[in-house]
Amino acid sequence: MAPSAVFEEPSHPSHQPALEPICQIVTPVGMFGYGFNEEWTEASLAVCAQSPAPTALILDSGSTDSGPSKLALGSMTCPYDAYMRDFRKLIALSIKYHTPIILSSAGGDGSDEHVNTFQDMVREIAAEEANKYWKLKVVSIYSEVDKSIVRERLENGAISGCGASVPKLTNEIIDTTPRIVAQTGPEPYLDAMIRNPDFHIMIGGRAYDPAPYVAFAAYHALEPKHRDIKNLSSDQLGGLYHMGKILECGGLCATPKGLGAMGIVNSDFSVDIRPLDPMAKCVPLSVAAHTLYEKTRPDLLPGPGGALDVSTATYTPLEDSVTTRVAGSKFSLAQRNNQPFTVKLEGARVTGFRTLMMGSFGDPILISYIHPFLAAAKDYARTQNQNISGGWDIGFHVYGFDRTRPEIIPSQIFVVTETLAPTQKAAANLASAVRVHFAHGSYPGQKATSGNFGMGIGGKFEIEVGECTEFSVYHLMSLTDEEEHAKEEGEDLSKALFRWSSTIIGDGTLPDYQIEILTNHKFYQTLPVLKAKHTDKIKAISPAGSPRTLFDIAKVIRSKNSGPFEVTLDVMFDNPSVYKVVKSSDLLSQSVVAKAYTLSEKEIVWAGFFDPAMAFKATFSRMRRGLPSCSGGFMEDDVHGSQFSAPLRSLPLSERLLRELSLVM
Repeated sequence: MAPSAVFEEPSHPSHQPALEPICQIVTPVGMFGYGFNEEWTEASLAVCAQSPAPTALILDSGSTDSGPSKLALGSMTCPYDAYMRDFRKLIALSIKYHTPIILSSAGGDGSDEHVNTFQDMVREIAAEEANKYWKLKVVSIYSEVDKSIVRERLENGAISGCGASVPKLTNEIIDTTPRIVAQTGPEPYLDAMIRNPDFHIMIGGRAYDPAPYVAFAAYHALEPKHRDIKNLSSDQLGGLYHMGKILECGGLCATPKGLGAMGIVNSDFSVDIRPLDPMAKCVPLSVAAHTLYEKTRPDLLPGPGGALDVSTATYTPLEDSVTTRVAGSKFSLAQRNNQPFTVKLEGARVTGFRTLMMGSFGDPILISYIHPFLAAAKDYARTQNQNISGGWDIGFHVYGFDRTRPEIIPSQIFVVTETLAPTQKAAANLASAVRVHFAHGSYPGQKATSGNFGMGIGGKFEIEVGECTEFSVYHLMSLTDEEEHAKEEGEDLSKALFRWSSTIIGDGTLPDYQIEILTNHKFYQTLPVLKAKHTDKIKAISPAGSPRTLFDIAKVIRSKNSGPFEVTLDVMFDNPSVYKVVKSSDLLSQSVVAKAYTLSEKEIVWAGFFDPAMAFKATFSRMRRGLPSCSGGFMEDDVHGSQFSAPLRSLPLSERLLRELSLVM
């Protein structure tokens, strides 16, 4: 259990001194390709245009959350047309408001192929008749790593797993992994900006989420001759990295959560965070709570070349009641502590082919006997497919039982069978054999002798789903001096791990359009009114009757990936008095989480309270069928890790705790 500072109730909106802004950043949505609201984004850009501070549109496009298939197969997170739609809207706003666009982790995985695909999308849109006046400078940053470098570092002991549950890297894994990317820090973005200050669009490969935010702010904060991240202090870097951590998820830092958000970096490196949605607010609690989101722990957040410490951060509401000022975080550069600069390598590979077979059981006799019946089905498939060479596996996803009340036999259950084999044909044969046993296999006390299994959903018995992939590389690699930087293609790349290139897209002249300074922008003027009306309508939803479980008293109970190999749990409260009572009780602790999830306490990676968000967090390694696993592999049924919170929701409140809560609720 990590120590936690004494909790203090959030302060009320207060007058803060006006500060000169260094820059302004608008993030329309937390994931490029998901779609965004043009009206909200334009309203924010119109307000930014009233300030002389430079503004950028920055969006993240990548994550390991959606599984390993992108890296293993070369697919993208969103459809091609979804990216084209967002590009059309973004570029139009960028041209109108003279605002550069910076994207990171192109296509979801940030591979070189997808950086080029994004560049081709811009080229395709620019070739349209309506855009013949375009002439855009596009800078592309590449972050794939040559396998020979990875092998060399592995041999020299310069590679380790990113977390205790990550398997050791081997040459065999490297050889069977088609592509390996490295998460860049802000250095390659800053290097490219210095050489291309007139860029319109910057498309980045795989990057640490805050990297482009830090780079853009550092570029405008530092003097031209001293534009190096190392020239910023720990406190200054802390403000920029914390801003990037908040904004990269868009409007998730607001209440209610929304699509987009914007940040203003002030001259003292504090950052003012506000939502784009006129019906939302960024309050201290919602902004502080975002630090917990999909992180192993809420206070110390490692990244390329260092770690962000938010334990000393402050969250101050501003007078407009929709903006929160964040300050006080620190970023410790590894090189200042005589430690090597490390980057995270990511890669995935194919492990075989999968087939799905699914349907329902409605016989209560069979349902009570389901687990031996499933084992018998697997044995039957084995006897009927002895000709399959190579390893294979069969697993079952069983839905319908209440985990918190296993003694109750449901009236119907749904079973999804997943088979894995070296070929698609073999996987289909295994699934077919299981289906035969499901439909006609016998079991003790059987009365429904005409058939056991409701099958043929969508007219299909077996569904062939192609390659099965898994994360194979999720490791930290130590770099040599200055290797974290990027060089232009054609330059000497021996001392730089990353590279960039620039190109001109379009044959037009991009005339200097007059930016519409909407001082009396009607949409923006209505924001306070809309907010007042909206917040008046929001009422807390209280459970019927007296509270009995944690679910009845918490504002948020959620689970989420913390990388592919871990799941993290967050419990948040909105009543300071309730939070104090819970924190001083034994309702939530490392041992409670271990018991609820049938783990040993040693398997809990981190657990503790986080006062700024009135929250409790616990993180543990992903497990499937009793073995360590990673998201997206064989037998995966929750790639995002968002459905792990049920055991926490049903934690009972003791009589003593109920008495204490009755005094404060």
